[in-house]
Amino acid sequence: MPTLPAFFREALAEPRPNAFADRVDGVWRSLGSAEMLERADDLVVALREIQGLEPGDRVAIIAENSVDWLAVDFAILGAGLVVVPIFATQAFDQVSYILGHSEAKLIFADRESLIERLRAEIPGVAPIVAMKGRGVGTLSEFEGAGRDRRKVANIDARAYAESIDPNAMAVLIYTSGTTGSPKGVMLSHENITANVTASFSYGFGEIRQGEPVLSLLPFSHIYEHHIVYGYLLARVSVYVCHAADELLADLRDVRPVFMTAVPRIFERVLAGIVTMAKNEGGLKARLVPWALRVGRDYMRAVHLGPPPSLGLRTQFALAHTLVLRKLRPLLGLDRLRFFCSGSAPLHLDISYTLLAADIEILEGYGPTECSPVVTENRHDINHIGTVGKPLPNLDLRIAEDGEILVRGPNVMLGYYRDPEATAAALQDGWYHTGDIGEIDAEGYVRITDRKKEVFKTSTGKFVAPSRVEAAIKRSIYISQAIVVGNGRSHPAALIAPNWELVRKELGIQDGVASDAMAKREDVCAFVVSEVVSHTADLAKFEQIRHVALLPRDLTIEDGELSPTLKVRRRIVEHRYAELIDQAYGDPLTAPA
Repeated sequence: MPTLPAFFREALAEPRPNAFADRVDGVWRSLGSAEMLERADDLVVALREIQGLEPGDRVAIIAENSVDWLAVDFAILGAGLVVVPIFATQAFDQVSYILGHSEAKLIFADRESLIERLRAEIPGVAPIVAMKGRGVGTLSEFEGAGRDRRKVANIDARAYAESIDPNAMAVLIYTSGTTGSPKGVMLSHENITANVTASFSYGFGEIRQGEPVLSLLPFSHIYEHHIVYGYLLARVSVYVCHAADELLADLRDVRPVFMTAVPRIFERVLAGIVTMAKNEGGLKARLVPWALRVGRDYMRAVHLGPPPSLGLRTQFALAHTLVLRKLRPLLGLDRLRFFCSGSAPLHLDISYTLLAADIEILEGYGPTECSPVVTENRHDINHIGTVGKPLPNLDLRIAEDGEILVRGPNVMLGYYRDPEATAAALQDGWYHTGDIGEIDAEGYVRITDRKKEVFKTSTGKFVAPSRVEAAIKRSIYISQAIVVGNGRSHPAALIAPNWELVRKELGIQDGVASDAMAKREDVCAFVVSEVVSHTADLAKFEQIRHVALLPRDLTIEDGELSPTLKVRRRIVEHRYAELIDQAYGDPLTAPA
C-alpha cells in the first residue's frame, strides 16, 4: 500500500478546479486540486526547512473544519511528520494532556481564546500557528514563508515523503475518553490507505468523479478523516460544512449526493421538521407528525412484516403525496443517493421514517483503533438494522462472551506510550473492540452494546443501555436519554426533553424556563408517557419504570459528553446521583 502523501498526490494529480470548497465570509470559496498541492508543498517546506521539524515529530491541529485544515493535514503528512488531530470542542484539561502526552512540537489552532489560554496556562507549550487572520504567527505568514523558501531554493517538496515507511505512524488520534484519560491510537500510513481503499471500493462505488459531497463531521474524528481520503480516491468535489448550525443552509446550497453523519443529526432533522410544522400551526402542525408516523409504520411493515394492510397502504400514499415526497427538496437532498451513519446505534424507526421520505441511511461500524471502518452496508443491498458486512480485506469473529474481534491491515500499531493497554487490546493478532455483537446467517453484523456498559439488575437480568436509549430517543420530544440501573430492580432513565417541542405540545408560554418546566406535573407526565410508549416493545426487564428530568442537555463543555457526543456515564451518574435516587423513590414514574 502507498503512503498517505503518495495516495493524496496521485488523487490530486489530475487538475480539477472544484476539488474543495468552504464558506469564507459567507461566500463559497473553491480550491482546485493543483492549488491544494501547491499549498501543501509550501507548508511542507515551512515545516521542515523553517520550523526545523524532523521525520516522526508530532504536530497538533485544534480547529473547526475548513479547507485550511485539510491543507495543513496534507502538509504534515507530506513532510514525514505525524498528525495529532484534536477536537475543537475538547475540554481544556484533555487538550493539555494530549499535547503533553504526544510531545507535540508544533500546534495549529483557530480560536484566539484557546491560543491565549494555551500560552498562559501550559508552561513551555509548543509554538502555535494561528489558522485565522493575517500577520505574524498566522497560517498565512507561515505558508508564505514556505512558498518563498521553496521558490528561492528550488526545493522539491515531494522529496520529504520519499523515504517514509508505509508502516510508520501517520496519525496519532486520541480516543474521546468516556472514562479516564484519552489513549493515543497510533495509525500507520498503511492502516489508513488499506482501509480507505477497501471501504470505498466495497460500499461507495456509486459516487462518481466530480459529484458534490458535503463533509460535516469533525476532521479530528477518525471517521471523517478516513472519509476525506475516500473522497480523494473518488475524485469528488468536497464541500466543507463548518458547523452543525450551518448544515441546512449548506445542504440547500450544495445539494450533495452523499454525506456522513451520526444518529444525533438524524434525530435533530426529524425534530426540526416537526418543529417547523408546529411553528406554522394549523393543519400542517397535525399533518406532518401524522405523515412521519404513517411513513415509519408502512416501511416497518414492508421490511419486517406482516405486509402493510390496505388501510396503511392508502394512508401512506396520501402521506407521501402531501408531505413525505416534499422533504428531499426542502432539505436540499434532491440529489442525495444515501447517507452513511456511524459512531452510535441508529434506531430502526429513524431509518424507516426517513426511508419513507426516500432518504436512505446506510449504517457502518468501526472503532478508531481500526482506522476505523470494519463493516459497511451497501446501497444496492442495505440491510436496515445491521451495520453491514465486514470489509473483504479483514477478518471479524465473535468471542465466546460476544465481544467483536478484528484482524487485518487496518488494525492500529498500538497505543502511544502505553504498552499495557496495547497488550490488553491486541491479543494473538486480534483487536478486542469492547463491543458486543452478533452475526446473522447472511453474514451481517449487529452491534448490541459496549461490553463495559452492560449492567445487571438485582433480578439478575443484563440490560444493554444503548439499546434502550435508542428506543427512547425515537420520540421527537426527547433530546437525550441515559439509562441506568446497575444493581437496582429495574432500569431508570435520565431524560433531557426537547423543551421547545414539549412547550408547544403542552401550550406552555415561551418565558417559562426549562428548570421550572422540569418540575411541572403535566410536563413530567407527558415525558413519562413518551418514555413508556417507546419502550413498550422491549423485553419486560428492559422497560423503564423510573424517570428523572434533566433541566438542560448534557454538554461537552461540562464534561458530560465526549467530543464525539458519547455520554461519559460515570460522570453523569455521579453528578446526578441524587436525582437518580429520587427517581427510584418517587413513583412519578412509569407504572410497575
